[in-house]
Amino acid sequence: MKTISLYVALFALVFSLNAQDVDIELFASGFSSPVTLQHAGDERLFVVEQGGRIKILNPNGSINSTPFLDITSQVSIGNERGLLGLAFHPNYASNGYFYVNYTKANGDTRVSRFSVSGGNPDLADPNSESIVLEYSQPFSNHNGGCLAFGPDGYLYISSGDGGASGDPGNRAQNTTLLLGKLLRIDVDTPGGVEPYEIPSDNPFAGSNTNAEEIWAYGLRNPWRFSFDTVEGNLWIADVGQASREEVNKVPVSAAGLNFGWRCYEGDDPFNNTGCPPAGDLTFPVFDYTSASPSSNCSITGGYVYRGSKYTDISGLYLFADYCSGLIGSLDDTNNFIDHGSFSGNWVSFGEDVNKELYIVSIGGSIYSITGGVLGTSEPTAVEMRMYPNPARENVFFQIENDRIESIELRDIKGSLIHRVTALSNETASIATAKLSEGFYLVRVRTENGALFTEKLLVQ
Repeated sequence: MKTISLYVALFALVFSLNAQDVDIELFASGFSSPVTLQHAGDERLFVVEQGGRIKILNPNGSINSTPFLDITSQVSIGNERGLLGLAFHPNYASNGYFYVNYTKANGDTRVSRFSVSGGNPDLADPNSESIVLEYSQPFSNHNGGCLAFGPDGYLYISSGDGGASGDPGNRAQNTTLLLGKLLRIDVDTPGGVEPYEIPSDNPFAGSNTNAEEIWAYGLRNPWRFSFDTVEGNLWIADVGQASREEVNKVPVSAAGLNFGWRCYEGDDPFNNTGCPPAGDLTFPVFDYTSASPSSNCSITGGYVYRGSKYTDISGLYLFADYCSGLIGSLDDTNNFIDHGSFSGNWVSFGEDVNKELYIVSIGGSIYSITGGVLGTSEPTAVEMRMYPNPARENVFFQIENDRIESIELRDIKGSLIHRVTALSNETASIATAKLSEGFYLVRVRTENGALFTEKLLVQ
């Protein structure tokens, strides 16, 4: 459920040397519409091509000439269809199982298990397919397609709302359907009729009416999601309709959450007909505009950086936008950092066995994510308090260990409402009495470069 406190306390660490910089370096190219990459517990990277092939990318950047798997004859492609997801079983080294998500010749979704060849670790057995799960797709878009094993050992599957515009069948809110959901199944324990079992703590386990596979619902097109086992969070980036792109962060153990689509697009009301109260929904920790005149259009979710090469980006959740080339991040208090726009149509991030990150462009190239190394200077903890929230007449800001340089207030569509600069004060306030009721985004920057971004509710 969404909760609103009387004040928000945020923290940042300000270093005297390197800031949190992100850059990219070309690692390999020549792929045909790559959509994601995964590792199997060793140094190899497995690149999924939308047309139906999985290729092995070696640590030196070379690509094996023979695909690891080729199921092009079974996959329908075009628009958002194709071979979309790959996940290796946590015990892949011993059982050789991996799972794929693809659209069949008729456009419906299929999740299948394959096995590696017994005689060659660089080849899969194309005849080993075992169908795990299938469901119909009423339209060609919004197929979801991401697969990942959670820290609990269960397989999670993202499904889109079935496509078209505005979820015309209200499928994301319909818990009798698998569309517009995050699904969770136990593939190690065959069920009675299905080749999987329903985990007993799934929110609708044992139901005769609701789909027992559902873990979360109210999603539009959760194209990419990931787990951060260090902090115990599940991150879901949900592609918006035409206005807001959103990032959701919830505890891994939080079952049965409703993320609000089609009732809301990000924080914006979209179609509230027959919707539950807003207090029963889980809203994003961050969203950004994809409406004109911005060049954004579709969010691509990534990972929290847990590698060891670049200490300045440790703990940042990275994401990107397909159209604008934006690469952004959120820190552990959900403050947004814009790392700039890069040349590429970003469709996925990937993580290698050492937890270093890569980013995938649909044009055929794989880039490694780079950062910097922090110096030896001790960081200074900067604290910002914003209160009250919700606000009626005024909202107040207080900074410790720094001074406020500027404050921006934007509406939820990203339009600038109010800006004050060159404050050089430890306290400040903004009048809210004349503002329309609703959510706003507040961005506070300090003189030493700390940046705080928070939602404000005006009543």
